[in-house]
Amino acid sequence: MPPAPNDSRSAELYSRACRVLVGGVNSPVRAMRAIGREPLFIDHGAGAEIFDVDGNAYVDYVCSWGALVAGHAHPAVLDAVAAAAARGTSFGAPTALEVTLAEEVARRVPGAEMLRMTSSGTEAAMTAIRLARAHTGRDVVVKFAGAYHGHFDGLLAQAGSGLATQGIPASPGVPAATAADTVVVPWNDRGALERVTQRREVAAIIAEPCPANMGLIPAAEGFLEFLRERADACGALLILDEVISGFRVARGGAGERSGVSGDLVVLGKILGGGLPAAAVAGPRELLELLAPVGEVYQAGTLSGNPLAVAAGLATLALLDDGAYATLAESTQRLAKGLAAAGGSAVSVVWMPGLLTVFFAAEPPQDLAGAQRCDLAAYGAWCRELLARGVYPPPSQFEAWFPSLAHTDEQIERTLGAARAAFAAVTEAR
Repeated sequence: MPPAPNDSRSAELYSRACRVLVGGVNSPVRAMRAIGREPLFIDHGAGAEIFDVDGNAYVDYVCSWGALVAGHAHPAVLDAVAAAAARGTSFGAPTALEVTLAEEVARRVPGAEMLRMTSSGTEAAMTAIRLARAHTGRDVVVKFAGAYHGHFDGLLAQAGSGLATQGIPASPGVPAATAADTVVVPWNDRGALERVTQRREVAAIIAEPCPANMGLIPAAEGFLEFLRERADACGALLILDEVISGFRVARGGAGERSGVSGDLVVLGKILGGGLPAAAVAGPRELLELLAPVGEVYQAGTLSGNPLAVAAGLATLALLDDGAYATLAESTQRLAKGLAAAGGSAVSVVWMPGLLTVFFAAEPPQDLAGAQRCDLAAYGAWCRELLARGVYPPPSQFEAWFPSLAHTDEQIERTLGAARAAFAAVTEAR
């Protein structure tokens, strides 16, 4: 067992934080309770590494939960943000860069003729749902157990990510009438989806095409095509939540990779290059239901913030065909190495820029399968990784985010740490 890294400064900050921040954090999974330890407080990042306030260095596979596909403090992104900040941080008025970013997204994302920008994926998903209800005149939304589409009332039922981590089966504080308009079905279950869409008048089917909030659990063969078919058959809109997969798994996201397009697409994370930005995108006829052209209201003081738009544009400029080839190769090498290190105790699921190490012999196909994984073993393994200078997502229900900044040497270092961590977990049992 390596010596435990000094984390006295993190411990001191956590004690202070617990007095003024709920749980000492501003987003639940950051508390690291799922892996049985207190959080580390980060001082700075560079490339694929982060450094905590005690001076410990870690190869980072959280990367701001996927927003930093180019790594930390990329010079091109920093230069773009600095140049934008020198002109002013916010105007509450249109800027040229907003137009340029929207044009770039429209070139990349299938079906994205127009955008409405927001400051978070939650807001963008809310807007997509509101558009679907306005367009169809219906109220019911179908979502999948384990999918996370933000923390607003109607879509927190059986969400994954932090909710699965915290073990919250539903959402206290959500009115019963609101929850009644959300129907939850298991991921990859054709029969359940068909029954619901035959019995109910559905406004929208919303799905992560690359679900990564219950761990990475890809769609079964033909399932995304089935979503498109059922939405068309019942007159609902298909909303693809690509907050995670957008610009990560392919230039045009999962829509390009799978060939299945949503009527509306929710984008975030990489769109803002590490700053708060998101958007709902789709055809002109749907987007122009929004004010000021249409009657569906949506607004945001910081929507299209010039710093976030500049960071997003600089990040997208780095994502050419060569970048995606590099990301796919490095993710595959990391995934195969982790699978070999873990042996029969784990299964590793991956696609470009995303992977999950499940502590189960076979990869899960839905949320229930993910919840049957050995969560205690995953937590112990994560603690061992941290002790060896690797920063994994602190929950079995989150994805790892390899970036363009991860070098061959860092991947090899990660695999060495993983082998030792697996051995330590096995020995402790």
